[in-house]
Amino acid sequence: MLLFVLSVGLSVTLGLMNFINLAHGAFGMLGGYVAVTAMRGLGLPFLAALPAAFLAAAAISILLERTLFRRLYRAGELNQVLFTIGVVFVATAMATYAFGTVQQVIQLPGWLRGSVEVAGLRLGAYRIFIIAVALAVTGLLVFGLERTRLGARIRAAVDNQRVAQGLGLDVEKIFAVTFALGSGLAGLGGALAIEIVGLDPSFGFHYLVYVLIVVSVGGLGSVAGSFFGAALLGICDVAGKYFVPEIGSFLIYLLLVAILFVRPLGLFGRR
Repeated sequence: MLLFVLSVGLSVTLGLMNFINLAHGAFGMLGGYVAVTAMRGLGLPFLAALPAAFLAAAAISILLERTLFRRLYRAGELNQVLFTIGVVFVATAMATYAFGTVQQVIQLPGWLRGSVEVAGLRLGAYRIFIIAVALAVTGLLVFGLERTRLGARIRAAVDNQRVAQGLGLDVEKIFAVTFALGSGLAGLGGALAIEIVGLDPSFGFHYLVYVLIVVSVGGLGSVAGSFFGAALLGICDVAGKYFVPEIGSFLIYLLLVAILFVRPLGLFGRR
């Protein structure tokens, strides 16, 4: 579920906007550092730091989209890849300068520490919380994209920009909102990830690989695809390392290749 929260924003951005944003991991790292700063420097509780991480990543993404990324919407894929990966290098350097290279830690509230017993199994309270957040994000995204006027406008702008503009839709504003939504979700995922995987300046690079695998397996622009792709890869990764440790680290790559051989567009990909 942590993989899902980190990756679904890129699925939205890449699938709906056709923009290859390899800087997605950098927005996740930004959200993590905002959460750390909010809790340590401002004394905010953990539950208040999560929306702060979302809003900060979304706000910075709007600034970058308006000033830099927008110029690349009509550029080739190679230009988008090179520029956005350069953004990750810059973000890594800035994080190293501001926070150093040490792993960041946060203090969770008491009710999120320890474990609870469910059907005879002892499960981590924080992991249950992440599952609940992921399910809530899934429901809100599906409802927002499929059942609201904004979702209809986003789909219309993606399907045919010229017709959407002819109908009076502000396509540039819609794309900015979509980009902010995807980046904000990355920031939320980065804040949630601190307790599980830690946070350091290499976060933007290290977890970008996993995010890209989830998006490729699930299919572009599909919330359900990201959900099931993340669940499949997360479970297979842990199970592989436990049952067949000799090849456990490579199992998700083998699974990626096998799925894309059968379904080149991913499990739920449409185009």
